[in-house]
Amino acid sequence: MFKNYFRTAWRGLLRGKGFSFINISGLVVGMAGAGLILLWLIHEVGFDRFHEKGDRIYQVYAMTDYPGEKRSAIPVVAQPLGPVMQQEFPDVEAVSREEDVAFLLRANGKSVVPRYGIITDSNFLRIFSFPLLYGKPVDQLTSAYSIVITETLAKKLFGVADVVGKTIRVDSVDDFTVTGVLKDPPVNSKYRYCEYWLPWDYMKKSGRVNESWLSNTIYTYALLRRGTDATAFNAKIRNLSRVKSGRSNIWVHFLYPIAKWHLYDEFDNGVPSGGRIDTVRMFGLIAGFILLIACINFMNLSTARSEKRAKEVGIRKVVGAARILLIGQFIAEAFLTVCVAGVLAVGLVELALPAFNALLGESLAMPFGSIGLWISVVGFILFTSLLAGSYPAFYLSSFRPVSIFRKQFRKSQSVFSPRRVLVVLQFCFAIILMICTLIVGSQLRYIESRDTGYNKNNLIYVNFAGDIPKHYGLIRQELLASGVAASVTKTWTPITYGGGHSWGFRWVGMAASDTGTAMTIFSEDADLSKTAGMRIIEGRDIDIYRYPTDSFAVVLNERAVKKMGFGRPIGQVLWTPSGKKWHVVGVVKDYVDAVPWEETPPVVIEGPASDFRAMHIKFAPGITTRQGLAKAETVFKKYNPTYPFEFTFVDQEYAMNFDNNQRTGQMVGLFAGLAIFISCLGLLGLSAFVAESRVKEIGVRKVLGASVAGIARLLSMEFVRLVLISVVIAVPVAWYVMSRWLGGYAYRVSIGWGVFLVAGVMAMVIALATVSFQAIRAARANPVKSLRSE
Repeated sequence: MFKNYFRTAWRGLLRGKGFSFINISGLVVGMAGAGLILLWLIHEVGFDRFHEKGDRIYQVYAMTDYPGEKRSAIPVVAQPLGPVMQQEFPDVEAVSREEDVAFLLRANGKSVVPRYGIITDSNFLRIFSFPLLYGKPVDQLTSAYSIVITETLAKKLFGVADVVGKTIRVDSVDDFTVTGVLKDPPVNSKYRYCEYWLPWDYMKKSGRVNESWLSNTIYTYALLRRGTDATAFNAKIRNLSRVKSGRSNIWVHFLYPIAKWHLYDEFDNGVPSGGRIDTVRMFGLIAGFILLIACINFMNLSTARSEKRAKEVGIRKVVGAARILLIGQFIAEAFLTVCVAGVLAVGLVELALPAFNALLGESLAMPFGSIGLWISVVGFILFTSLLAGSYPAFYLSSFRPVSIFRKQFRKSQSVFSPRRVLVVLQFCFAIILMICTLIVGSQLRYIESRDTGYNKNNLIYVNFAGDIPKHYGLIRQELLASGVAASVTKTWTPITYGGGHSWGFRWVGMAASDTGTAMTIFSEDADLSKTAGMRIIEGRDIDIYRYPTDSFAVVLNERAVKKMGFGRPIGQVLWTPSGKKWHVVGVVKDYVDAVPWEETPPVVIEGPASDFRAMHIKFAPGITTRQGLAKAETVFKKYNPTYPFEFTFVDQEYAMNFDNNQRTGQMVGLFAGLAIFISCLGLLGLSAFVAESRVKEIGVRKVLGASVAGIARLLSMEFVRLVLISVVIAVPVAWYVMSRWLGGYAYRVSIGWGVFLVAGVMAMVIALATVSFQAIRAARANPVKSLRSE
């Protein structure tokens, strides 16, 4: 029986080659598009889910909690907190702290500056599951001068992976012994770019230890014991920093599970509010839309040919075929079509993956050796077969033989016929995606054009490494004296990073609720405004070289002045949570401190008594970029010879803020195009069928004097009306969806009617162009041929 089903289905595919091609093409494109999205969704949802103890791994967060203030949550805490948690709470099995570093590594005559490494506690590999290829687990990160590296880094330095016992010089100062080689972290891990791990004892050697409970600088992770209730444990550690510091007006703490780190990385008033998960959900819906549009094509084309299958159904029923057998046959036909499309779709996905990876900046791959992949493919094909074939199967098998043979069988002329409803639904999805693409593009252009408040041109930064901090004064002096630089300044972080965050600043006249005000902390030694092109609107900039007392000077941005309520900010005094006293010497115009689409925070730019980890260089006018970089490299090589001269253009770094959003916009545009293409394939097939079924009517109309334009208009108008209805339905849905999406941006465009008009006109033009081709072709046919049999 099943053999006959598939034999009949195969003959049907060969008999209607044109419709089969359109059906299969739509399914191939739809399944491939959905497949690409599903590969990416699996990659995103699987982030850091491979750790064996993942259900017990948490990150410790700090959160403000002051009456009348919006709560803020950050993923860094004080350095002493982790060890105290492990010592005082039996519920904690292990704790690991970490700080990112970027040291020069030298071994075997080679020098490498990996992307980054971390200084961490010995419990790191006890908490996280990274396979150890070489070395003993008990030996890792326990010795003060031990180092663990990845397989890739081992091959870079030594040419082989098994390098346990080899020596690596770190930061041109200390020799470390390799005790372990790890398999490279997976691409869907937060540690994907980490290449080496150093023991926590090296924090002291590198001068990074800070035992203050009032400074949040370190990522801290906790492994809870089995059976521990995380909610109950949160209550235990909530006020830990307050108790240990003796301060009741600082932050509180909570644990955040590893399963939420990647997808739920945004907080609103201290509560997880989304983040990456919003994009994942959106593209999950898009994958569903694309697959549904392809299935609608199959349904429409299958039911459109119902008159051709009516007699077949009637004869089968007369000779005794039960309806369930007919349903089985039509499902089998759908399954065969989907199987053919599925095989082609897998090939199309493989061909499209390099371009898709380039778009995403990822390295997704089809795991052909995984049994899970093939189970998923088979399940996907079965699901699509049922989705695409169920309606045609039940519809075609419902025909009554008596009506068929008495020629009482008619196609539905109802305004709300299933076929028309499906066409409207299909184009609704496509038009919604078109509108979303236009609005996403408009929002990206809007935030990209936002005034940054500083001049990015000819501005570079260099991170402190090696001997740069020690020789900074000489480097600065020589860059200025040689004419390479117009201005030089050192800062806490690069200007594009935004600095750090702190709470608990105090000032004269502050309200009680102001204790919880979050401040962004930046730093400079001199000439930040000149170097970065910022605008001083009151007072002056910090300049330690002209004003020695500026060690404890600060410059505020406009937002900070407004928040503190200073009518005359110059000369005002601030106290940090640790008790340091600072005096205000200037006010700078608000600038984009890190993320261009977020609201500008209050910024406190501290003087030289603060910390510094980078320097900015503004090239002198009249010097080319190539010349400036060459001369700057000579200066840095002179004072920091063991390190390569590594720099970053600020304008390029700033542009990278938009990478994820641009990729999201490009992906939406890509899949909107696929949705339109699949929908138009369906219209092409339906219009061809309508023209074929009305060929004699067209012949009669031409004989009676109808023009080609009139006949083409007659055949096209039904489809144009359906697309117009789709536009009317899609507009409010798209407006609602994009209003919610834009709500996540502090700086956003308004949604004007022009966007909907453009999308509607584009949809109408595309649909009209698709159906007009078949309509004009049918209208120009010779009526003699169509009427000869009459």
